[in-house]
Amino acid sequence: MSPTKAGRAPVILLIGTVDTKSDEMAFLRESVEHLGGSALVMDVGVLGRGGFTPDILNSEVAAAAGVTLQQVMDTGDENTAMKLMATGASLIATQWYVEGRFDGLLALGGTMGTDLALDVANALPLGCPKVVLSTIAYSPLIPPDRIPPDLIMRLWAGGLYGLNRLCKAALGQAAGAVVGACQARAAEADPRPVIGMTSLGSSALSYMKKFKPALEVRGYELAVFHTTGMGGRAFEDLARRGYFAAVMDFSLQELVNDLAGSCVSAGSERLLGAGRAGVPQIVAPGATDMVDFAAWTRCPEPFIGRSVHEHNRLIASVCIDPEMRRHVARAIADRLEQATGPTCLLLPMGGVEQWDRPGEPLHDPEGLKAFTDEMGHVVSPQTVFQPVDAHINDEAFAQAALRVFDGWVAAGLVPPGVVDVTEERKAA
Repeated sequence: MSPTKAGRAPVILLIGTVDTKSDEMAFLRESVEHLGGSALVMDVGVLGRGGFTPDILNSEVAAAAGVTLQQVMDTGDENTAMKLMATGASLIATQWYVEGRFDGLLALGGTMGTDLALDVANALPLGCPKVVLSTIAYSPLIPPDRIPPDLIMRLWAGGLYGLNRLCKAALGQAAGAVVGACQARAAEADPRPVIGMTSLGSSALSYMKKFKPALEVRGYELAVFHTTGMGGRAFEDLARRGYFAAVMDFSLQELVNDLAGSCVSAGSERLLGAGRAGVPQIVAPGATDMVDFAAWTRCPEPFIGRSVHEHNRLIASVCIDPEMRRHVARAIADRLEQATGPTCLLLPMGGVEQWDRPGEPLHDPEGLKAFTDEMGHVVSPQTVFQPVDAHINDEAFAQAALRVFDGWVAAGLVPPGVVDVTEERKAA
């Protein structure tokens, strides 16, 4: 068994309603122990006591939310009651994880338990193993912005009421998933500063192929995030927590999706995490000329008649009109103005993604001109603004970004890279 922290076996925080699911929670605890881990059980039920005494009582969960358990019950509304318990459970879980009391989360529930579990999982940092065993796993009832980007979810088949062979299989596999995730081999120590970059695959935006070797030779590690919703959320979370030495946020298509109400969204906080944390950011408006939608559905009503690119059977993109492109430019400028750290906006005048080149399905010179004209008028003076006479996938764009980056390193705004990684690792 691979130890986790301080040579001990994985400790799993189990969350569920012990009052109504005592047998299931007890089986989960036994499953974790059978796999060599140990479990802390948090009871988030409000109907009474279950068949065993949990490690964290439901009264303690309520107290963490600033109320008594009786006050929770007196609300007379199950939705209000569960929101209060979700608040308390999230606060306790966050504090206990910071204190190193557990290594991973496993939550169990139907719609009520899943609703609470998503709040707790979102409160924990990226990288903490999180498994939710739910009767509504992958259901359209769950909005994308409620799903943590690193969540493992499994269907709780046949487990709504009482134990049976199907339920036990689901419980046991969920326990194996979280214990295994906690036992997974940790990444090797690497002294190189990490640069966070966003991109939309490698066909629409291919610049990372130029940046990866250029940054590595400078002594940095590059982490590229796929901006299809969850990728942007993970990127924002890590930027906000100061994980990156700097960011190259060159794919802002999730921002456009959010403005248009698309399901392919990273939420309303996109393009704010790094800036608010003071992380140096070089930004470019990659893929801001289109809105994504599920390819197996109809094109969204407001965009019917506009050019469409069907990337595959899952995702398609529709070109937005010039007026919306001006709206996007204003939104970008507004978010960059809120930054507290060094910020540079590079504006590729020749286009913002591969499918907008001449002859490609989303080529729209009128829309590009509307965007670049508006961008030039609305950028705040505190944002360094550099138009680049090139397409975003051209070598000239990459060189322009690297010149800004190198200047920031020389000025001490970005920590220097570590070129001789092998020697640094030996020293560590």
